[in-house]
Amino acid sequence: MRPGRAVGTHITLGGDLTVGRLGFGALRLTGPHHWGPPTRPDKAAEVARRAVELGATFIDTADVYGLGANEELLASALHPYPPGLVVSTKAGEVRPGPHQWRVLGRPDYLRQQAELSLRRLRLERIELFQLHRVDPQVPLEDQVGALKQLQDEGKIRHIGLSEVTVEQIERARGVARVVSVQNKYNLYDRRYEKELDHCEREGIALIAWKPLAGTARPAPDSALARVAAQAGATTTQVALAWLLHRSPVLLPIPGTASLSHLRANMASADIALDDEQLTLLDGE
Repeated sequence: MRPGRAVGTHITLGGDLTVGRLGFGALRLTGPHHWGPPTRPDKAAEVARRAVELGATFIDTADVYGLGANEELLASALHPYPPGLVVSTKAGEVRPGPHQWRVLGRPDYLRQQAELSLRRLRLERIELFQLHRVDPQVPLEDQVGALKQLQDEGKIRHIGLSEVTVEQIERARGVARVVSVQNKYNLYDRRYEKELDHCEREGIALIAWKPLAGTARPAPDSALARVAAQAGATTTQVALAWLLHRSPVLLPIPGTASLSHLRANMASADIALDDEQLTLLDGE
């Protein structure tokens, strides 16, 4: 294989919080359908511990995953947390039922959920706390203002947003410093290209959720399949490697409850792609 282009392995959030650029999304550790505690908590805890052993220093969760069980599982598996590990969480959505999601961004609710997350994660301060979704019924400035108040009180260190536009990012930045944006972004879904470019210009991390959507079984003649064959890697590994090459502010958070998939995902950080391969993938 031709020599590949090297990429940065770490990203610093807010100028003082450095994490590896390939994180771990904990959503799938609780179920079924991420509703309630995991059916095999021992296996889920093993996956969480192994993610850290394999080099993940950024873990993404939320108060609504497993109705709090996800945060409790991570604390049970990983606390006391090793130095350098960041467990980020979010609030701003509720789950009335197994297949239902509803936005809720009232300031009093966000404060309540932050306090509960602190308790469940066994933390005195959450290093990165993100607004899970913008509630259209509540002024964005009030939602971010609630997080800014928690930050001023020392209960959270940095503030992030999720599923937002450039306009919303800038409105939020009028209230508080925003260090991360968690938007859906992958090889086949680039609807947030403008937001990624904006984050890169402003030094904001873009945490890519669902980074592997559609990449497990691409067409045999696709650019992804061809590059994977050249690299001697799986298509999902190449899709993650492409994200790491795409922008220095991208922080993919692939999630899995499988140890074998976890090992494969974490190995993606070692795949170097050359300019020709990146051009092919960019055209997918």
